[in-house]
Amino acid sequence: MRFNILSPINILQKKFINFSKDSFKRTTSSCGQYDFDLLVLGGGSGGLACAKEATNFGKKVVVLDFVLPSQRGTTWGIGGTCVNVGCIPKKLMHQAALLGESIHEAQSYGWEIQGPISFNWSSLVEAVQNHIKSVNWVTRVQLRDKKIEYVNGHGVFEDNHTVLAKMKGGKEKRLTAKDIVIAVGGRPKYPNFPGCKEYCITSDDIFSLNSPPGDTLVIGAGYIGLECAGFLRGLGYQATVMVRSMILRGFDRDMVNLIQSEMEDKGVKFLIGKIPTSVKKQPNGKLLVEWNGVENNQAEFDTVLVATGRKPLSEELNPSLAGLQTHPESGKFVVNFEQTNVPNIYAVGDVIHGKPELTPVAIQAGKLLAARLYNGSKEQMDYDNIATTIFSPLEYGCVGLTEEEAIARYTEPKIEVYHAYYKPTEFFIPQKNVKHCYLKVITLVEAPQKVLGMHFIGPQAGEVIQGYAAAIKAGLTFEHLKDTVGIHPTISEEFTRVAITKRSGEDPTPQSCCS
Repeated sequence: MRFNILSPINILQKKFINFSKDSFKRTTSSCGQYDFDLLVLGGGSGGLACAKEATNFGKKVVVLDFVLPSQRGTTWGIGGTCVNVGCIPKKLMHQAALLGESIHEAQSYGWEIQGPISFNWSSLVEAVQNHIKSVNWVTRVQLRDKKIEYVNGHGVFEDNHTVLAKMKGGKEKRLTAKDIVIAVGGRPKYPNFPGCKEYCITSDDIFSLNSPPGDTLVIGAGYIGLECAGFLRGLGYQATVMVRSMILRGFDRDMVNLIQSEMEDKGVKFLIGKIPTSVKKQPNGKLLVEWNGVENNQAEFDTVLVATGRKPLSEELNPSLAGLQTHPESGKFVVNFEQTNVPNIYAVGDVIHGKPELTPVAIQAGKLLAARLYNGSKEQMDYDNIATTIFSPLEYGCVGLTEEEAIARYTEPKIEVYHAYYKPTEFFIPQKNVKHCYLKVITLVEAPQKVLGMHFIGPQAGEVIQGYAAAIKAGLTFEHLKDTVGIHPTISEEFTRVAITKRSGEDPTPQSCCS
C-alpha cells in the first residue's frame, strides 16, 4: 500500500486557497513612522522564531525570504537550510542508511527476510522531498495564522530602516521597519579549481538529486562532508572523502580518530592531505578528478560533492548602505548580544561571527531577542555548552570543551579525563564491531570535579548527549555522575559507570556488559 503523504497539504490548500504573499493589507505599525515594527531578512529557523515571538507581543512583522538557485539550479521553499537542505533531509537519509543495516541485522535476531534486499534512490528522494514540502506549507500557514506578512523576495538595504524586496519578474517592493533582524544564513562555498562549479554539486543539491549518485567523491571533511559520505556508503554507494588537512576541525581529536576508523571499517575511503586541482567530464560521463601529488593523483567518479565550508549571505544584502560592518575574515556580522554596529539592526544564526552554526542556537537566540526587544526581558543567549551531534554512521555527540580546549584553558595538571570503551547490548547477537564505542568525561581535578565536557560515540548519540547537556547547564559534577544510578542495559548508563582516568594508564576496555 502506498500512502499519499501530501494529503494534509491538499486539505490545507483548500482551506487557505486565498493565502498569498499579497493577501495582507498594510497597516501602520505601532510605532507609527514605519510600515512594520520588525522586518526579518531570511525565512530560516532563527528568523522565523524571532518573527513569531514578536507577534506574540503584538508587533507588526514582515518576513522576506528568497532562495537564490544553486550553481546546479536547485531551489526550495521557506524554512531555511535546516528544513530544506540541512538537518532534516540529512537525518532522514542517515536513518535510511541505518535501516538498511538493521534489515541485515534483523536476520540474526530471527527475522526471516525473503528475497534479495535492494535500495531505490528515487523513492527515498521522493519521500524526503514530500516531507520537506509539507513542512514548507505548514510554515506558510503558521505565518498566516500569526498575521505575519510573507514576501517571497530578495531583500537589499537602502538604509538602516528601509529594505527593497526584489521578486521574480522584476517586481519590487519597498518596506520600512523600526527594527530589522538579519537571519539569512549561508550557502556552500565552491573551491577555486577548474571544473568545480561546472561539474560539482553541494549539499544544496544532494538531497534532491534526480539520479543515484553512484561512486561519489566528497571534497571536505567537516561534519557535512562526513555525514554525506556516511549515509551514501550506508545506502550502498562507494564514497571517498578528500581531506586537505584535518578531519572535523575543532572537535575532540580522540573522538575524531575513532570516527575515521569506524567509517573506514564501513568502506569509506579517505584521501588525506590532498587538494583537488581540476575536474573534467569524460566521454563516458564520469568525472575525472585530479589532485596534488606525483603518484596516483587522479581517479574517476560518478559524482563530486564539495563540502569545503559555507559563506554567509551578508554581502548580498548591500550592508554598507545601512552602515553595517562585517568581520574582515569571515564576512559575518559582529554582534553584541545579537545587536550589530547599527543600533536598530540585529542578526541571529549562521550569519553572525564566532557563534555555533546550529539551528537550535538560531531559534533560541531569535526568540530571546524578540522578548528583549518587545517584552522587557533581560535574558541573553548563552552560547556556552551547546550540545551537538555528528550523524556519522556511528554517531558522535558532545557538549562542552574538548580535551584539547580544556588543557589550553586550565592546563593539563588541573583537568581529569575519565574514559571508557563499552559494549552496546544490541551489538552482541549480530556481532557488530564494538571497538569504536567510546566515551570520555572531562572534569576539573579539584573536588567536586566540575564537568567541563562530555563526548560519546555510539548509537543514538544525540539522544544520549541531550540530557547530559541539561545537566552541565545545571552545574554537573563528577560526584553527581557517580551518585546517579543508571538504567540497565542502556548505553547512556555508561556515563554513570565511568571510573578510569587517562592519567592512571589503566585499560578502559570492559570485560563484560556489566563490568
